[in-house]
Amino acid sequence: MSKKAKKRVFSILWKILALLIGFFVVTFTVYIFNLDMKLTAAIEPWLLKHYDRIPRDTHL
Repeated sequence: MSKKAKKRVFSILWKILALLIGFFVVTFTVYIFNLDMKLTAAIEPWLLKHYDRIPRDTHL
C-alpha cells in the first residue's frame, strides 16, 4: 500500500469518525433535553385539530 493510499484511507476513516461523533452528540442532546417530546407537545394542537375534522363512522 502506498503512502498516498494510506493517507486517503485514514482521511476517510477520520471523516466517518467525525460523522459518528456528530450524530452521537446530536442524539445525546435530544435525549438529555427531551426535545422529541417537546416537539410533539408543540405540534399536538395542530394534529388534534386535523384529526378532529375527520368524519368517523361509529356504527357497530
